[in-house]
Amino acid sequence: MERLETFTQQDNPGPTDVSGSVACLYDLLCSETECWKYHNDQSAFSGTQQRMENFLQQDGNQLCADCGTPDPKWVSLNFGVLICIKCSGVHRSLGVHITKVLSVKLDEWNAEEVGNLVSLGGNTAINNVYEACMPENFRKPKSDSSPEERSEFIRKKYELQQFLTTADRMSCPFIPSDKKSSASSNNSPGTGSLGQEKKHYDKQATRHRIGHAFRNSWGRRDDFKATKKYNSSSAGMVEFVGLIKVNVVKGTNLAIRDVMTSDPYVILALGHQSVKTRVIKNNLNPVWNESLMLSIPEQIPPLKVLVYDKDKFKTDDFMGEAEIDIQPLVTAAKAYENSTIDESTQLGKWIASKDNTLVKDGVIYLTDGKVKQEISLRLQNVERGVLEIELECLPLTQ
Repeated sequence: MERLETFTQQDNPGPTDVSGSVACLYDLLCSETECWKYHNDQSAFSGTQQRMENFLQQDGNQLCADCGTPDPKWVSLNFGVLICIKCSGVHRSLGVHITKVLSVKLDEWNAEEVGNLVSLGGNTAINNVYEACMPENFRKPKSDSSPEERSEFIRKKYELQQFLTTADRMSCPFIPSDKKSSASSNNSPGTGSLGQEKKHYDKQATRHRIGHAFRNSWGRRDDFKATKKYNSSSAGMVEFVGLIKVNVVKGTNLAIRDVMTSDPYVILALGHQSVKTRVIKNNLNPVWNESLMLSIPEQIPPLKVLVYDKDKFKTDDFMGEAEIDIQPLVTAAKAYENSTIDESTQLGKWIASKDNTLVKDGVIYLTDGKVKQEISLRLQNVERGVLEIELECLPLTQ
């Protein structure tokens, strides 16, 4: 009886015991749920990473799709090809409406992006289509080819699509070089994404040149003439000396362009390259935290920042602009490229004044071997608005 009574008491606890038991059970279930969720997240990340690694090891993907350079670490999302750092610079100069470039190592990839990339088939499959009708006397560039050769081939292959085969033609549709094909890849994500707001920006001369002492992985080809005119026809022929990673952090008190609010997005332009953030709906204090990459031309123009309000049925409204002189950041990055300094160190600053758009001094600092700069910009030609941006300079070796 005593044993039965004990069991009955445990099986029918009082109110106090119920609360305690349920709480313990709830804690246990929550703990298990969190562990299960964490385990699934980790498994998904691991699976995505493994799928990308497998894709990189496929036949044809271990060489640049455009010039054959081994171990390419950049991807054209629009076309699904792996390309080298030099070809990626030409791709960027064509604009994201034609080819958007991401890094295999420096950018974060989710499962959907990797799935889309893998589904396109890789370098061999894409080249079988986009080089199907390449004339016998037209040779692909090599790893040591000049910027002019590299640019000519990439423009003809992707922008003009002169080597593309068509199912309804028996002969090769080779288009004369003076005529642009109106065709574009229908499967390209982001095609025409800039629309009317996309512009071409003229290069502005810089006052300072970088000394020969920093010509290591940042160096240019000696046979490339820096005096070459930087116009729209030769934009892809420019030799690039590095990369700049721009993290558009947030906007504060932006201008109203709709009834009570705005739908802002940011365009970054460096020379003839331009990239665009996502649109944030109904927000005058948007937080993007979105990183975008641009190639740095040898003659370094200012980084142009433009903010627009997205409209469905009319032209997007202007919400301000600013310019950033990235020359000091690039110079610091070259000087400290192989630095072994562990602690964060201030390397210099861009002083805020009435003559520039800075809200406060833009400090350049070295941390974890990376040269960065935090900048707070007062938008110009608009009634109000501040934009916060973080810059990081990367050598071509990355």
